[in-house]
Amino acid sequence: MATGRKPWLFIAACALPAFLLTVYFIIWPAIQVLWLSFTNVTALGIGGAKFIGLENYEYMFGDRHFIRALENTAQLLLVAPVVTVFFALLLAFMVTQSKLKERSFYRTVFFFPSIVSMTVIAIIWSFVFHPSMGILNSLLNAIGLGRWAQPWTGQSTTALWTIAVAFIWQSVGYFMVMHIAAIDGISGEVYEAATIDGAGPMRKLFAITLPLIKEIVGITLIFAMSGVLDGSFVLSAVMTGGGPNGASRVLLLYIYTQGMRNGNFGYAMAITAFTLSMAVLLSMVSRRMTGSRER
Repeated sequence: MATGRKPWLFIAACALPAFLLTVYFIIWPAIQVLWLSFTNVTALGIGGAKFIGLENYEYMFGDRHFIRALENTAQLLLVAPVVTVFFALLLAFMVTQSKLKERSFYRTVFFFPSIVSMTVIAIIWSFVFHPSMGILNSLLNAIGLGRWAQPWTGQSTTALWTIAVAFIWQSVGYFMVMHIAAIDGISGEVYEAATIDGAGPMRKLFAITLPLIKEIVGITLIFAMSGVLDGSFVLSAVMTGGGPNGASRVLLLYIYTQGMRNGNFGYAMAITAFTLSMAVLLSMVSRRMTGSRER
């Protein structure tokens, strides 16, 4: 009887450290966030944490600044992940199907931005979009399109999309490598047969590649959504400061503003709980839409 228990004891002993770390660093903080979202605790904890029920949530959905941050985040989530995964998939297909000898070089070049700190990426693109010294406006002036030059990060119509551009440029190489690994797992005989049947590159992409790596595409889309929620905070804080007039303020930046600058810690936790719930829901919807399943 004791002998039969030994494998289970060994498995439990191996899993216990990871389980305890998960509880301590993920589950317990999430429970604390949920509890504090029902209190009026401040950032310094002055006066303790008084239970106020759903008042933070009621105020949240009437807060125009929160609604603006939610709308901005939703726009980024609708556009940036899809564009990122699309270009990542397109580049992966071009690199894997091309006969270029420099394929390894291109993989490295495209992947390089993904290993650079998001803060550095934000600073680089701040200089690119700078109204007077920026590369983009200088280029437009040089080719005779100076009328298109504008303060990209300083006006409400473009500020949010400068953040999207920076995120896409930073992330596309990472997801390209994931797609390359998936495409390399497809038998070359499948593409050879398609070539014999007269299929062109685009036909191969939509008839062979996409159906066979659909699950990986779904996973990368979820990762991209998570990256937008996380990375948009740094990009918004460094590139635009959430301005002008909240035009590029995202949820995580608003959480930071309410919790750390304004001291409304309980309210910030309510927004955090809402954001976490939204992230989980988006993940579930994305997996359902892409047909991804655990094998």
